Amino acid sequence: MSSKGNVNINHALSGVKVLDFTQIGAGPLIGMQLGDMGAEVIKVESPGGDIGRKLGPPWQEGESVVSMSFNRNKRSLSIDLKKPEGVVLVKRMAARVDIVLESFRPGVMDKLGVGFAALQAINPGLIFGSVSAYGQTGPWRDKAGVDGIVQAVSGLMSNIGDANSPPMKVLVPAVDMVTGFISTSAVLAALRARDATGQGQHLDFSLYNSALMLQLSAVTSYLSSGELPLRTGTAAPYSAPNEAYPTKDGWIMIAAYHDDRWLALCDLLQKPALATHPDFATIPKRVANRDALMKELTVLLSHKTSFEWQELFEAADIICGPIADYNMVMQSPQLAHNGVIVDTHSSVAGLVRMPGFAAGDRDAQSRVRYGPPALGEHSCEVLTEFGLSQDEIDVLLACGAVIQRA
Repeated sequence: MSSKGNVNINHALSGVKVLDFTQIGAGPLIGMQLGDMGAEVIKVESPGGDIGRKLGPPWQEGESVVSMSFNRNKRSLSIDLKKPEGVVLVKRMAARVDIVLESFRPGVMDKLGVGFAALQAINPGLIFGSVSAYGQTGPWRDKAGVDGIVQAVSGLMSNIGDANSPPMKVLVPAVDMVTGFISTSAVLAALRARDATGQGQHLDFSLYNSALMLQLSAVTSYLSSGELPLRTGTAAPYSAPNEAYPTKDGWIMIAAYHDDRWLALCDLLQKPALATHPDFATIPKRVANRDALMKELTVLLSHKTSFEWQELFEAADIICGPIADYNMVMQSPQLAHNGVIVDTHSSVAGLVRMPGFAAGDRDAQSRVRYGPPALGEHSCEVLTEFGLSQDEIDVLLACGAVIQRA
């Protein structure tokens, strides 16, 4: 409980049970966020494991750091769905859970006998979330796709970089991430709807739709104007100055496009004539003459360091920030204050540090109940909690339907 007597957000989903069959990024992120909010999340993996476990470098004691970053606050249960005993087990467990998440190609769960229709017949209140590249229906439903491919086909890569650079990918798996965030919101809404109706539902989560949502302002602008976006590097296409500028020792991002801040910037730089110059007097004018403005400001900003400019700009209420690498980020006093970097513990990899759940109070450490699990680490423990006897578990282990990590 918090000091005000409210339930902390990291306990909000206590009692909610999740079977998470997803792999790699988007789906595991949904499960991890539900776990961060208190849900009991069981990561169900084939004997070969989530294919995300093979992504790297980096590796930590042989474990994929990329995979571990998406899988805290879960326990791992390894089931072979190619064995009939495994299918029977999933159905038995589905009767006692609230949410099932999966990221197979559309129709695969149905072929295995554990799709939405089969499990809803057992549990009418079940919320069943399917993550795929392009959705459960439509001409592209059977196409495979991953973050980078969807960045390409959704138009995102065509808009990154500058006019002279080749197409560029967002380095982090941005489409996976936004799919996970949007989908988690939908799962929470479905839980609320079930509270009112008692009925579950099948939720269709596609990387493609999420990638378009990520580009909301750009796609809406295109639909309004019919004009393809210009590739403007660090610059916002709808305002200026709102981009990165070189300094004496690096780069600084400046957002001084509102009139008051534009005037303050010109005053601080002792260039009042810039403020009233007909090419720069309004936001549309500054956007249209961005290259000329960039040349003017680059000369003016080149004689001080990024930190020196930051101090001056912030004193004048001009929004700015240095272009920081991760070494600089980890030294940030705000990062230390927020407590967003959490310590998790893997039984194989040891200490694994990562950004924790970003919402709620500062006590982020308390949000980590389970570190990223090893494959099949908790199989017997989980099955016992689901009411299986030791004899039943022994049979499943003997026939290979369940794998328990030694």
